[in-house]
Amino acid sequence: MDQMTPPDPSILFTPVTINGTTFRNRWVMPAMQRGMCENGAPSAELAAYYRRRAQGGTALVIGESAAIDHPSATVQPTSAHINAATGDAWARCVDEVQAAGGEMMLQLWHEGAMRTDGQALSPSGLAHPGKQSGRAATLDELAEIRDGFARSARIAKDIGACGVEVHAAHGYFLDQFLWHGSNIRDDGYGGPLIAHRARFPAEIVAAIRAECGPDFLISLRFSQWKEVDYEAKVAPSPDELAEMATIFRQAGVDVLHASTRRFWEAEWAGDGRNLAGWTKAGGGLPVITVGSVGLDTDVMDVFRKQVDPQPRVKLAIDELAVRMAAGEFDMVAVGRALIGDPDFVAKVEAGDYKAIRTFRRDDLGKLEWDLSIVEEAHGGH
Repeated sequence: MDQMTPPDPSILFTPVTINGTTFRNRWVMPAMQRGMCENGAPSAELAAYYRRRAQGGTALVIGESAAIDHPSATVQPTSAHINAATGDAWARCVDEVQAAGGEMMLQLWHEGAMRTDGQALSPSGLAHPGKQSGRAATLDELAEIRDGFARSARIAKDIGACGVEVHAAHGYFLDQFLWHGSNIRDDGYGGPLIAHRARFPAEIVAAIRAECGPDFLISLRFSQWKEVDYEAKVAPSPDELAEMATIFRQAGVDVLHASTRRFWEAEWAGDGRNLAGWTKAGGGLPVITVGSVGLDTDVMDVFRKQVDPQPRVKLAIDELAVRMAAGEFDMVAVGRALIGDPDFVAKVEAGDYKAIRTFRRDDLGKLEWDLSIVEEAHGGH
C-alpha cells in the first residue's frame, strides 16, 4: 500500500453475496455463549439480544454454540440445543434478527472429549495429548452423530435461518478430529494425514448439504489454537491448510471462519497474511477473519489473567480495511466488542470511535466452557 494513502474503511460496509445470500456489510457477530437459555432453548432475552446487535449494524448474527440433536453432544446445564423441542425458540431469534435487517445462522456444536462427566465420545478418547476423557466413538456412533448434525441443520433451515456454522474449532469434538494431537485413529479417520483427519468433519458437511439443499449456507469455523494449547497446529504448513480447505470446499462448505486469538498476527513467518488470508488463498472459498477486533487483549487472557482489555479500534479498522482491500478475507467477526457495545458497527461506520463502549470482562457472564480443563492444561496458572 502507498504509505501516503490512508486506509479506506468504507470497504467494510459494502455488501457481499455468498451462495445467494447477500449481507448488507462485512460484519459478523460470532457464536458466543451468553447464559440466556432455558432447558436448551434460547430465551426471549436472548432473541432481543441478537436483534439489538442487528439493529446496531451487524449484517450476520451467528447464534451461540448449540448442541446438536444427539445425547452425547453436551451435559453443560446452560448450553443451547437445536432439536425439535427448541425449534420455535430459535425461530423467534431468527425472526428478530431479520426484522432488524440482519441475517442469522445457527452454530452446530458437539463438545466431544471436553465433556467432563466421564461419558465423552471423541475421536480417540483424548481431550488433548496425555489427557484421557471418555472413549473413542465407534463407526456406528460417528454415523449417528453425523445424522444428528444434519437433523439440527434441517431445523435451522425450516425456521428460516440462512445457514448453519459447523463448529470445528477451539478443542471441541470436530477440532479433536482435525488435530493430530487428539486424533490417533487408524481407521481412515485419523492419524498423520490431514486428509484422514478432515474426513469425518467433511462427511458431516456433505450430510448437511444433502439434507438442506444447494442454496443453504454452510460455514465451518476452525482454529489452529486450542483452549488447552495455544501453539497447536491442525495444519502445520500452508500446503496442509490448503488441502484441508479444499476438502471442505468439495464437501459443500460455502465459507470458512478462521479463528485466531489476534487477527493481525501472521500465521507463518515470512508472510504477513493471517490464518484467514492463507485459508482463502489455499482453498478458494470466502473467509471470515476474527480475533480481538477493536481490543488489545485476547479472550483467553481475559479469562486466565483476569484483565480488562483496552480499546484498539482505529488501528484495527485501518488494518482490516487494508487487508480486505488486498483480498485477504471477505468478512470480519467481532465478538467481545459487540458484547460491550451493540452499536459497535454503526459507530465504526460513522467514524465515532470514541463513543464506543469498551468491553469489560464482567460483561461476559457465564463461561462458555469448564475453565478447569484449560487451567489443568496450562499448569493451573
